[in-house]
Amino acid sequence: MRVLTKATTILATSALLAGGVVFAASANEELAKMSQNAKDWVMPTGDYFNQRYSKLDKINTDNVKNLKVAWSFSTGVLRGHEGGPLVIGDVMYVNAPFPNTVFALDLNNDGKILWKYEPRQDPNVIPIMCCDTVNRGVAYAPADGDRPAMILLNQADTTLVALDAKTGKVVWSVKNGDETDGSKGESGTSAPQVVNDKVLVGISGGEFGVRASMTAYNLKDGSRAWRAYSMGPDSDILVDPEKTMDLGKPVGKDSSLKTWEGEQWKTGGGGTWGWISYDPKLNLVYYGSGNPSTWNPVQRPGDNKYSMTIFARDADTGMAKWVYQMTPHDEWDYDGINEMILVDGMEVDGKKHDVLVHFDRNGFAYTLDRKTGELLVAAKYDPAVNWASKVDMDPNSKTYGRPIVDPKYSTGHNGEDTNTTGICPAALGTKDQQPAAYSPDTGLFYVPTNHVCMDYEPYRVSYTAGQPYVGATVSMYPAPGGDTMGNFIAWDAAKGKIVWSDPEQFSVWSGVLTTAGGVAFYGTLEGYIKAVDMKTGKELYKFKTPSGIIGNVTTYEHDGKQYIAILSGVGGWAGIGLAAGLLNPDNAQGWHKAVDQGNESAKGNIVGTAGLGAVGGYAALADYTNLGGQLTVFELPE
Repeated sequence: MRVLTKATTILATSALLAGGVVFAASANEELAKMSQNAKDWVMPTGDYFNQRYSKLDKINTDNVKNLKVAWSFSTGVLRGHEGGPLVIGDVMYVNAPFPNTVFALDLNNDGKILWKYEPRQDPNVIPIMCCDTVNRGVAYAPADGDRPAMILLNQADTTLVALDAKTGKVVWSVKNGDETDGSKGESGTSAPQVVNDKVLVGISGGEFGVRASMTAYNLKDGSRAWRAYSMGPDSDILVDPEKTMDLGKPVGKDSSLKTWEGEQWKTGGGGTWGWISYDPKLNLVYYGSGNPSTWNPVQRPGDNKYSMTIFARDADTGMAKWVYQMTPHDEWDYDGINEMILVDGMEVDGKKHDVLVHFDRNGFAYTLDRKTGELLVAAKYDPAVNWASKVDMDPNSKTYGRPIVDPKYSTGHNGEDTNTTGICPAALGTKDQQPAAYSPDTGLFYVPTNHVCMDYEPYRVSYTAGQPYVGATVSMYPAPGGDTMGNFIAWDAAKGKIVWSDPEQFSVWSGVLTTAGGVAFYGTLEGYIKAVDMKTGKELYKFKTPSGIIGNVTTYEHDGKQYIAILSGVGGWAGIGLAAGLLNPDNAQGWHKAVDQGNESAKGNIVGTAGLGAVGGYAALADYTNLGGQLTVFELPE
């Protein structure tokens, strides 16, 4: 198996500094250098900055129209396929949704299976995965001393597993959640991220009252290094009342506890199932937290910190350097878990900053100084957004940094058992976890978006461990003024403006790839992989894969040829009607019985409000695609 030989050669070569000085690189330094080799794809995020940009340019605006299928591979699983493969030397690593099978594929032999790992998991975890049994990919850790190179998998049952990259055998495993049988509503869907000598992993379960956390485990043996909860006492959430900053001011003592009523923080949600980025110079990791539990805002007065929050934490200790809560007292399920994209030297209002750019579910795109947490830009990236008029950007204002909410669309203001209509965006946001990309060639961000609105009726619920803790009936539909449900946009993060926008019939639910060839790639829910000119948005190529695409586009080079790879397999929240069979009225009724705690607000629209509102909005998907998990790899003809 040539992968380790090639990887070892690359690492040994990269250890030579100018002047011939050799140093013993840490695993983190080796991984960072490997990520600069455009021939491979060594992290779920592409690189630590989460830019998802490739320097490969053999496929470009002139020849991309000639792409053809090189080979394909079936995962054998019919649920939603998020994430994408890793490529290390001559081997591709790809994994599937539950049961989370991992495959090592030989690139020298059109994807021949070198090994596969088939975990045994309690099937009771399936019904507590709120929005399909997805998984966003595996991570890679280079060899270090006696420890072999490893593939790291965050299983649905919250078990974090380290596999020998050469053989697929388990090196170590650890239980990240309290239970692995679904009895507490915890699940694992996010991709791990290797940073320094640790691997970081989050947890899902906001719809089940899980108090979520971000946890770092030592790569050597899987022992826990640190854990930071999203809400609770200062010692639990790893904040320093005097040193952790929030928009330039210390957070103060009990900054989270003061924003919850009684002990509601113990079932507060704040899921950490999104992407993790890292700045090696600052040694800070960045990620976002999700919705507070329950979806009924009347039941949880206060700002509910630190749900809906961007965290900047020390990678070694987990201590928060700064925090910023985007949607205080969330009333719409606008999770803040979307990726943080890091860019150096962006000029904003005449001053250069090393920035973090975040496209939030709430419909606002944020540009912040990633060292200090200073808020530089906050602007709507879909004109349909109406729940808030703007984010207050006046540092002298009492509401500085907060969204200015329109009472007409406030589900808490309108009250329980009242159906608030016409809220934009819908709960799945202007963008969900499907990651955007950045191009240093254009200075623009390329963003897959949802153009969807909703009706939202909160109702009272009670908490029981392992049972749904939702408390809202939701229905979704296209935004006013047309019947399209998505756009693929180019965004100027310094100015907070859309540069161009391509409409799509359904939401764009795939991740984006940008390349030095001037091409941006993305996938559609109908199953098309598309290539567009990054400067103009002009469509240059499309090909329909066997199933809808919610995975992320990857590129790599092998034996001198550039390839494009994409996972197809419709599902996720937008495709849950197909993935979980909820277009069937009996199945939809069963879903409501399991989730609604006897509430009758969905009566008369059983199918349309199933799947937390997505089934009705995306019912037409069944006319365009079907279930099926497949990896498709593209190449240029000889």
